[in-house]
Amino acid sequence: MKYKILVIDDESSIVSLLKDFFELKDYLVYTACDGKEALNKIDINPDIILLDINMPEMDGLELCTKIRHFVSCPIVFLTARVEERERIQGLSVGGDDYIVKPFSIEELSARVEAHLRREGRKNIKNKVKFTNEIVIDYSNRNAFYNDIEINFTKTEFDIIEVLSMNDGQIFTKENIYEKLWGIDKFGDSNTITEHIRRIRMKFAKHTDAGFIETVWGVGYKWIG
Repeated sequence: MKYKILVIDDESSIVSLLKDFFELKDYLVYTACDGKEALNKIDINPDIILLDINMPEMDGLELCTKIRHFVSCPIVFLTARVEERERIQGLSVGGDDYIVKPFSIEELSARVEAHLRREGRKNIKNKVKFTNEIVIDYSNRNAFYNDIEINFTKTEFDIIEVLSMNDGQIFTKENIYEKLWGIDKFGDSNTITEHIRRIRMKFAKHTDAGFIETVWGVGYKWIG
């Protein structure tokens, strides 16, 4: 199975260089040019993240702080900063390593391989999705708004999981019911409507963003 690398850097030349290099070494390479785009790609479940520190709006330190609690894979900082204080800060917010720009791509490759070897001896990482300010942790079956846990019932979380893991796909009430309980389960698919109403109420206590959209006459879809 191919390793997945997420490269996050606002310098397009570096992104292209790393993408081309690691693809030649048979990695699956995903890229983001800023922190916001990176949050939308965390749910690809990367095996390692290469993260630039000096980015506009949301820098690498802020992004690392935001995702570290939910992402267990190694994070290697790419930085032009060389002061010891900043290196220590990067490690203290959850980074695993750093390499200073301009760097030797062979050295970076060796570090990536070393981290992946160590990860291979650890437990499986969590599967998470970042949607606006909401974090959905599928492995631990919970959801957070800015680190505040939103308490969903088992069925509510099951519905969130079905919809959010298929972003943009329309599901009828019957589709959702079948995925949750199977085609032979006795019951009324209209109960899905009530569960979705409750899910929306719980989200609305924390954010105005609407995550589950009603497609009239058809069903529901996730609009992260």
